[in-house]
Amino acid sequence: MENAMKFEKISFGKRIGSMLKVDFRRMFKSKLFYILIACALVMPILMTVMMAMMDGSVSVDPQTGVETVMQGPENTWQNIGTLPGGEAMGGNEIFMMCNINMVFMLVAVFVCLFISDDFRSGYAKNLFTVRAKRGEYVVSKTVSGFICGGLMLVAYFIGSILGGAMAGLSFDLHGLNAGNIVMCMLAKIFLMLVFVSIFTLISVAAKQKAWLSICGSLGGGMLLFMMVSMITPLGSTFINVILCLAGGAIFAVGLGFGSKAVLKKSSLV
Repeated sequence: MENAMKFEKISFGKRIGSMLKVDFRRMFKSKLFYILIACALVMPILMTVMMAMMDGSVSVDPQTGVETVMQGPENTWQNIGTLPGGEAMGGNEIFMMCNINMVFMLVAVFVCLFISDDFRSGYAKNLFTVRAKRGEYVVSKTVSGFICGGLMLVAYFIGSILGGAMAGLSFDLHGLNAGNIVMCMLAKIFLMLVFVSIFTLISVAAKQKAWLSICGSLGGGMLLFMMVSMITPLGSTFINVILCLAGGAIFAVGLGFGSKAVLKKSSLV
């Protein structure tokens, strides 16, 4: 029949685009997103300024009487990584752990709460029933988490610059150049895919149990956390960027299929 109704088949790309639009709209309207971005911006400022103010202060152990002299940071880039020959800089022990790499753990909170809210509200069950497939859901959540993580890294970088300027710290690169800093940040952003993929897998497995997904994500992320500074040093080159991009893509695809399998084989409530 010429007048027979024809149903247009929606392509995979269109379904992904539709899911991304929904998730981006939700993300950019979420208070949690802006709170985490603000935290990423403010943390390095407060930490740098406070440690600079405490530079030279002396604390005494009441039991042993041993005096400890507090050494504040000497260079702005200590918030991003360790400079060549900068192992002896003041406050280096603290900044080796409390630096921009903390963002990789902080983004776990966003991913876990973002996904658990879908299952807690019943949105995910309704979505899979009438609109999207599980693979598209996983892709959309991974991309959303990656964008959030990338923006948080940028915010932390800006906060580090502002904190260094406010504390009057040096901006000397110790033989490195601006290109190394750019490559370092690009490598960290691409490496974010690895962590987001892990957090997404754990979150879809935990579903509405946000506390469980956060604990599992932080535990899983800590297994790789100590490697971040070695993979993305301040002296990063194009090779570091390529390795992080390749690793991020491999983890995103591999763990993405894992997340899809978990959703297919488990209850949605």
